[in-house]
Amino acid sequence: MISSYNQAGIGDTLIVMLANSTFAEQSFESKGLVTRIFNTETKKTVGYNFFEISKSMKLDGAGQIILTTEEVAELNKLIQAAGFADLLEADPSPKFVVGFVKECVAHPDSDHLSITQTEIDNGEVVQIVCGAPNIAANQKVVVAKVGAMMPNGLLIWDGELRGEPSHGMICSAKELNLPDASAKKGILVLAEDAVTGEAFPIGK
Repeated sequence: MISSYNQAGIGDTLIVMLANSTFAEQSFESKGLVTRIFNTETKKTVGYNFFEISKSMKLDGAGQIILTTEEVAELNKLIQAAGFADLLEADPSPKFVVGFVKECVAHPDSDHLSITQTEIDNGEVVQIVCGAPNIAANQKVVVAKVGAMMPNGLLIWDGELRGEPSHGMICSAKELNLPDASAKKGILVLAEDAVTGEAFPIGK
C-alpha cells in the first residue's frame, strides 16, 4: 500500500494505491467523498481516493504518508460508510531501510545488471536486481522496499528485470535526494557499522 498526500499540490485528497496499475486499465466509482479505483477487466480494487480528508484526520507532510494503524482504521470506517467492501491493511513499517547485500552475481541475460540477495528489516532477505556498476556483496546499502515512493514520485512495486524477479530498489544518493549527492553513477554505499534493517531518512 502506497499512500500520498500533498495539499498544496493536489488539494485535500489522500491517495491510496494498492497495486501497480496504469490509467488505461482503470475504472472509477465514487460514493460521497470516497472514490474506488479498480481494474476494468478483473474488477480488483487497486486504490482509493479520499476527498476532504482533513475533515476526518490530520495529515502532515507532502508526498508519501506512512499511515498508522489508527489512521487506517479510520479510513476503513470511511470506506464502509461509503458502501465499499475492500478494506485496507495497515503497514506502518519504514519503506527506506539499511540493507546488507549478502550475495551478488551477474545477471545471466545482461552485461550490466546484477542479481542480489539483500537483507532488509526483520531479517527478511529479498532478491533485488541492480544496474549500478559499484554493487558488490557485503555492502551496506539503502533499500527502497516495495511500497516506497521515491522523492521524484517513482513508485516501487514488485517487478522483473530481464526475466529475474526484483523486490525493491538499491538506491543512489541522487535517487534519495540527499544534499551531498555525487554526480557519479552508482549506489550509495554506507559505512560498515550501519545497522541492517534500520530506517533510513530521505530527502523530499
